[in-house]
Amino acid sequence: MNKYLLILFLLGYTSSTYAQNSIQQKKIIIIMLDGFGVEYYRNSSMPNLNKMEKAGLYKEVHSLMPSVTNLNNVAICTGVYPEKNGITGNSYFDLLSNKEEFMEDPDLILAPTIFEKFKLKGIQSILFSSKKKTINLLYKGTKDTVSPETASKIWVNRIGIPPSIYSREVNYWLMEAALYSMIHDTSIGLYYIHPTDYPMHTWASESAESKAYLNRIDEYISKIIAIEPNATILITADHTVTHKNLCWDLNKACANRQTPIKMGISPERDKYFKHHKGFGGTAYVYLNDKNDLENVKKTLLKLNGVHEVLTKKEAISRFHLMGQRIGDLIVLGDKTTVFGDLETESEVLPMSYRSHGSFYDTKVPLFIYNATNVPAASYFNFNFQIANWLF
Repeated sequence: MNKYLLILFLLGYTSSTYAQNSIQQKKIIIIMLDGFGVEYYRNSSMPNLNKMEKAGLYKEVHSLMPSVTNLNNVAICTGVYPEKNGITGNSYFDLLSNKEEFMEDPDLILAPTIFEKFKLKGIQSILFSSKKKTINLLYKGTKDTVSPETASKIWVNRIGIPPSIYSREVNYWLMEAALYSMIHDTSIGLYYIHPTDYPMHTWASESAESKAYLNRIDEYISKIIAIEPNATILITADHTVTHKNLCWDLNKACANRQTPIKMGISPERDKYFKHHKGFGGTAYVYLNDKNDLENVKKTLLKLNGVHEVLTKKEAISRFHLMGQRIGDLIVLGDKTTVFGDLETESEVLPMSYRSHGSFYDTKVPLFIYNATNVPAASYFNFNFQIANWLF
């Protein structure tokens, strides 16, 4: 059964029964390499990715803003902007509860995911993620999910005891689990693999540790190709990770300048505090009163490291965000500035600190390998477009 027929099926032109038969011969593997910016790729020895770059479609594209994991993961899985899928960060300010909440409830996703679309076509999928937050958010429509943070006894017996989430080894465990599934479960037609970006938060792209880690990931990609030589493989990232040297607590900074705000949050904040301490290069600011907008904006623009301050309307237009789940103002940091909760209004960060979230952290690679009827390279400008053309 040829590749062209499978693509026709995915577009809805063939029957579910036909797909059940053809999916045995043609699978789709999506790898979302968390934190894998272009510089990480270019500074590492990754011969298998180099071959994929030459043999398939490769392009340097942008991730979506804010450049954080949940927002980009869901955009990739739904194939649409946050204005349609509803996920605007790792966390958000819930206007109903009047509290900052983590964005891990799958009911917050307002567009169908690739897992749900495939299920409707009779194709089974499996989601692998080092981070259980991804499992919590995206499990709907999958046949199964696997995370080292919540590994069952079955998976521990198969792969071994999972390493700490704060290690590079946890991603090796995840890749071994994916390989095991590819070998032993022929019913799966779609694999989605999401390693953690802890190595990128720990090491710069030019470091020996980073190069060794990515070379090992490249070896796993080679093993995937060996097991599934006919599979279409799609690889991209959600952001890169870079050194930041200054953090602002916008709640304290505005209060100290007589322009208090209701809440300033970092949409990068999640449960993995050791990764980035909840600091990110974008902040959502909620006002006490709409009439405070101009004065608060002036205060924010005077802070060292603040690159730009957008109104809600401007942010919706530029970044295609859902207005109900962002602030009245959106603060963008420069290349080395982040925002978050501090004991004081600002803090100089150590040289070892690395994070993301700003527009400066959006340049990522995109690979499409062993696929037919792929759009021209000009179609791909953002990471979330890597799979939406399938439908």
